[in-house]
Amino acid sequence: MIQFRMTLSAMLAAGMILASCGGDSADDPKPPVTPEQPDQPATTEDVRMLTTTSNRAKDLTESWLAFSKVDNMSPSTIRINPSQEFQTIDGFGAAITGSTAYNLLKMTAADRAAFLKETFSPTDGYGMSYVRVPIGASDFSLSDYTCCDKEGIENFALTDEETKYIIPVLKEILAINPSLKIMVAPWTAPRWMKVNNLTDLKPYISWTGGQLNPAYYQDYATYFVKWIKAFNNEGIKIYGMTPQNEPLNRGNSASMFMGWEEQRDFIKTALGPKFQENGIDTKIYAFDHNYNYDNMADQKSYPTKIYADAEASKYIAGAAYHNYGGNVDELNNVHKANPDKELIFTESTAGDWNDGSNLAKRLVDDMEQITLGTVNRWSRGSIIWNLMLDSKRGPWRPGGCSNGFGAVDIADDYKTITRNSFYYIMAHMSAVVKPDAKRIGTSGFTTSGLTYSAFRNPDGSYAMALSNRKSEDVRLTVDDGNHHFPVTVPAGGIVSLSWK
Repeated sequence: MIQFRMTLSAMLAAGMILASCGGDSADDPKPPVTPEQPDQPATTEDVRMLTTTSNRAKDLTESWLAFSKVDNMSPSTIRINPSQEFQTIDGFGAAITGSTAYNLLKMTAADRAAFLKETFSPTDGYGMSYVRVPIGASDFSLSDYTCCDKEGIENFALTDEETKYIIPVLKEILAINPSLKIMVAPWTAPRWMKVNNLTDLKPYISWTGGQLNPAYYQDYATYFVKWIKAFNNEGIKIYGMTPQNEPLNRGNSASMFMGWEEQRDFIKTALGPKFQENGIDTKIYAFDHNYNYDNMADQKSYPTKIYADAEASKYIAGAAYHNYGGNVDELNNVHKANPDKELIFTESTAGDWNDGSNLAKRLVDDMEQITLGTVNRWSRGSIIWNLMLDSKRGPWRPGGCSNGFGAVDIADDYKTITRNSFYYIMAHMSAVVKPDAKRIGTSGFTTSGLTYSAFRNPDGSYAMALSNRKSEDVRLTVDDGNHHFPVTVPAGGIVSLSWK
């Protein structure tokens, strides 16, 4: 397959920087899709449509559809039901890791500004509105570190990774999209706070594995308070955080085990009260790991077990999930058990193991699983890992992921960008579904291989995103009760729509 590769200046010249999603479809058999009327050429700019196909014949291609002027008699109609409301949407986006920030800052200022505008501007780009930032080192950082490596919480200080890389990039993004939401998470506590296990309580001076010493619960909570305040002092407000990235993973380059009982006790005795004492309104999300709880029987339903403790639960907004194990339907299970709690999807990585750079294999799968699949199961949005990686898949830390891809990859010239599946799925959602939108009901036409969702934005406009894994185009009609219009979702492609 020929990959799409184009410099930012060429993208600008080609007009590719734009001036400017119901439920899963059922798999019940349906007659062949034969729309009553063919697609009509737009006579007015009623419906904005973005289209991407897995062969890149259409690459976030913008077009316009006209409202139909005749009565809707189409048997292939999806009807929008704005009176049926589900969750509020927070947004869609990607992680700004140390590696991503480093790569962005290797670009020329003009090229970086153009890429960030294309990616984050709500008016002149795709409007991505959510990012995730590590607290200290991750497997995609420039060194192994925390912000308090010298023993004693009084020694807390931001490092060069924050002050020279992450914070400057976040400020550039916030200048483009001041409504950006930022989710943060640590990969490990400072090593002097770690022990080998909670029985022996022996010091564990390692970046990988270990557990948090309960004797340092208060200091570790203070660590988060100081980190959030330090970013606030830079004009960067932190929307949400999790106490531990992948708490059941002992083996990442930087990692720390934190079972559900530990996390419950840490939140209710230290983190929650410290936030309250310091006037910090950053949301706390539990878990931040896989749908299958890494097949640990005693950790199954991790967040719901924490919610059962009223003291801990009062500090927790909801739970965060990754998709490296298990099934996305776990989101439905967790929502059903605790419908008052939020859900957010915070990480997925494309890599060699899943043909992450092969758009023909990944585009529809990723749209089904990461964006539409999660929001149709109550997630308030989704964030993927690493906005930008270089030609060597990094920089990455030894012992971490060395064969992954970014949402975009940048060549050795720090100018030529390849957009991967993750970029497309996030751009398709964020371009039409705005922060604080409501997911709303749909009814009518379904067919195997077609997945979709509908939304009402805060300004009253409607949005819809659809994916089609069929080998042929799907032609249908969308009807909001006041207007209707024909739509073609190309074979192996995704479409997003917005209209007043």
